[in-house]
Amino acid sequence: MKHSIQILGTGCPKCQKLTNVVKDVVDQNQIDATIDKVEDLAEIMKFDVMMTPALVIDGDVVAKGRIPTKTELTTWLQN
Repeated sequence: MKHSIQILGTGCPKCQKLTNVVKDVVDQNQIDATIDKVEDLAEIMKFDVMMTPALVIDGDVVAKGRIPTKTELTTWLQN
């Protein structure tokens, strides 16, 4: 199953770090996924997210205002 991953944030350092962590986990575990960055505030607000960075996997907000660990990401993407 191909996952849809969206990284919500305006390009802040934490947003960049989250992007790098997600890419690392996807690459290291050979996970089939598309990764999109959402930087438009109006689009971010549609997810009811007030703190960035936020991570959306397959339409569900799984983290907001923090960078999840690689272990958390791997678990979310392999289930």
